[in-house]
Amino acid sequence: MHAFTVWAPAASAVSLVLSEPSSSLEMRQGSGGWWELSVASAGHGTSYAFSVDGSEPMPDPRSPWQPDGVHGFSRVFDTSRFEWTDAGWAGRDVRGAVFYELHLGTFTAEGTLEAAAGHLDYLVALGVEVISLMPVAAFPGRHGWGYDGVDLYAVHEPYGGPLELQRFVDRCHAVGLAVCLDVVYNHLGPSGNYLGSFGPYFTSKHTTPWGPAVNLDDAGSDEVRRWICDNALRWFRDFHLDALRLDAVHALVDGSPQHLLAQLSVETAALSASVGRPLGLVAESDLNDPRMVEPVGEGGLGMTAQWSDDFHHALHTLLTGERAGYYSDFAEPGVFAKTLTQVFLHDGSYSSFRGQDWGRPVDRERHSGWEFLAYTSNHDQIGNRALGDRPALTPGQLAIGAALVITSPYTPMLFMGEEWGASTPWRFFTDHTEPALAEAVRAGRRQEFAAFGWDAEEIPDPQDPATWRSSVLDWTEVDESPHRELLRWYRDLLALRARNEDLRDDRLTSVEVWSDDSWLVIRRGTLRVVVNLSDAEVVVPLAEVPTYQVMSFGAAELLTEGVRIGGHGVAIFAN
Repeated sequence: MHAFTVWAPAASAVSLVLSEPSSSLEMRQGSGGWWELSVASAGHGTSYAFSVDGSEPMPDPRSPWQPDGVHGFSRVFDTSRFEWTDAGWAGRDVRGAVFYELHLGTFTAEGTLEAAAGHLDYLVALGVEVISLMPVAAFPGRHGWGYDGVDLYAVHEPYGGPLELQRFVDRCHAVGLAVCLDVVYNHLGPSGNYLGSFGPYFTSKHTTPWGPAVNLDDAGSDEVRRWICDNALRWFRDFHLDALRLDAVHALVDGSPQHLLAQLSVETAALSASVGRPLGLVAESDLNDPRMVEPVGEGGLGMTAQWSDDFHHALHTLLTGERAGYYSDFAEPGVFAKTLTQVFLHDGSYSSFRGQDWGRPVDRERHSGWEFLAYTSNHDQIGNRALGDRPALTPGQLAIGAALVITSPYTPMLFMGEEWGASTPWRFFTDHTEPALAEAVRAGRRQEFAAFGWDAEEIPDPQDPATWRSSVLDWTEVDESPHRELLRWYRDLLALRARNEDLRDDRLTSVEVWSDDSWLVIRRGTLRVVVNLSDAEVVVPLAEVPTYQVMSFGAAELLTEGVRIGGHGVAIFAN
């Protein structure tokens, strides 16, 4: 017996369409725009779809399984069938934990959850504590980033489907790894998006970069909000996920008395109390507003943590010297020091990229550094470049970036492969089967970068399978020089962070920075991080010379007046 339900408030008739045996069954209209029908012979594995007012069969808006792609029939998936072995998993507060962002389709050559699970021991040995999966919700085609998902309750079948996600999380917990899942509630992709045929999932009241906004505050929004919150709670409850990363929450346009994020925060906290383990919500936000991570009861939106792009931009500019686009504001002296100690550069100051004052200051006494994620790169900051190229830096510069992230007072995040200086790019790729959509994506990508002087033929074709293949990590590199030396540096840094109390201090006031044009010195309690930003040897003066060297990448020597350090070198000293 299985009870089928679907929300279609304006429909005159809704039919349940079964594929085996082929049949169309009229559903009963319930309250609140819901339609329902129980079928005695249906259960796990039953394929079905819905027809609204005589339409062609369409997937369930809450489809738990899409084995035949986003245009195919849905399939019943009983999450309770899986036998979990993680009863002893106490969970993990993701604040302060080491994140590792990975894309399943390019993390391994196989591009599956099962293949990714084969690298869990490697990630544990590296020092990772949270695997941050890019979106797994079913999206069109086989290969893609996943941000054009349309069946938000399903798991992309080429990755292994819903059962493999349960197995993956279970295996992660067995080796002490938490799992964070990237979810996208601000828009849906165009291909396979049938939601508008069921009800007012979108509204023209607001617009977003992707078109009409998801309906959070217009007529019918209560059920749309329920669709989102139920989705999030399902990942936590039925797939034992530990945290969700919420994509571009600034695009969740909501004029309701209670913002969707606050509602989700309250409901997540209630579920956390029920299951007896921490459940996290990590926001990607362009607002530079600390209210994002402030408690709902104090007028905040209640997110556990948020990404800090200002820190990334300052660090990227410091290491690469790039000044174009939104990096232009981050080239001024002292910018990196500000983002290392105060989180945001734009905290009410003028943003030339946005053309207006932006952001609000972070109260350094009130807020923990662990409420903000720091990183040298992520999928956006690589994949949204014209060529999808990783930063063109020397091994020493990569080591500097790692040290500045991992010894910061923030929650550190790595992007897959950065720990060994992967040579593979990470490009924008799609696999649309509709010719018109494929061409629109291709043309749009080229037009985007034409404004920056790129010729069309220079931009990798998102639809060319070679663009995806070029983005797959080359795991043979980890045993080759200079990759293995950089990997050792990352392991040593993360091990130091794990055992050193000064580096586990989450107070923003616990950091001091001294610098000039060619060097940086950062104090973290008894530790000093000394960085040579130039390619020539320098002597970095220190008012208080530390006692001994803890570790270094490149030559470094303690002198009576400071530290002699080689070009693009970084060293950590202690008293």
